[in-house]
Amino acid sequence: MKLADKKCIPCEGGMPAFSKAEVAKFLPKLSRGWRSIDDKKILKEFKFKNFVGSMGFANQIALIAQAEDHHPNLYISYKKVIIELMTHAVGGLSENDFILAAKIDQI
Repeated sequence: MKLADKKCIPCEGGMPAFSKAEVAKFLPKLSRGWRSIDDKKILKEFKFKNFVGSMGFANQIALIAQAEDHHPNLYISYKKVIIELMTHAVGGLSENDFILAAKIDQI
């Protein structure tokens, strides 16, 4: 099953974060541009023609994030949105981060 077709599952504290090997396995399943930050976060930058484009994209992400109950950090500027994903409950990355990234890639 494709990542974008999966649902995020609530994480419990005490679950391990993805290992470096797991991050390396999942990252290629996403579109170009996603990168790992110390194997604890994934990040991607999206560029737009103007602020309205940036905000429209951010609002679409908000709807998906709310439906999945998994929320990214969004950094919005005039022509750019940076998305940062990590699972706070595990202190690093989980499959949920890659699921949400794949869903964002479909926007």
